[in-house]
Amino acid sequence: MKKATKKVMIFGTFDILHKGHLNFFKQARKRGDFLIAVIARDKTVLKIKSKLPINKERARAAAVKKSGFVDKVVLGGLKNKYKIIKKIRPDVICLGYDQKAFIDGLKNFRIPIIKLKSFKPEVYKTSKIRKQEA
Repeated sequence: MKKATKKVMIFGTFDILHKGHLNFFKQARKRGDFLIAVIARDKTVLKIKSKLPINKERARAAAVKKSGFVDKVVLGGLKNKYKIIKKIRPDVICLGYDQKAFIDGLKNFRIPIIKLKSFKPEVYKTSKIRKQEA
């Protein structure tokens, strides 16, 4: 009998893909067999971070897919942020150590939520990388 695939879902902006993101993908991947990344929409990033990402949503999605760690990449919803969870029905949701937006609503799904460890956040954090490049 074939074992059921365990789906893991992650969320993020993933603006400038860096080693911290790759470490996040690796940690999440260990929690299941199929990793789905939900990419924050440009309008959502503007709303949460009060600034647009450097890279547009489709370019960020392509970079995440190209990383080779993620099995499926989808853009988040513009109106209902949780609709994608209902559609895909992951077995587990992994969050980054610093994720705060929209996490309160995740409790309604009765899906295990795992907060993953940071990876050198003093070096690998998009806001810090942006400042270094400026």
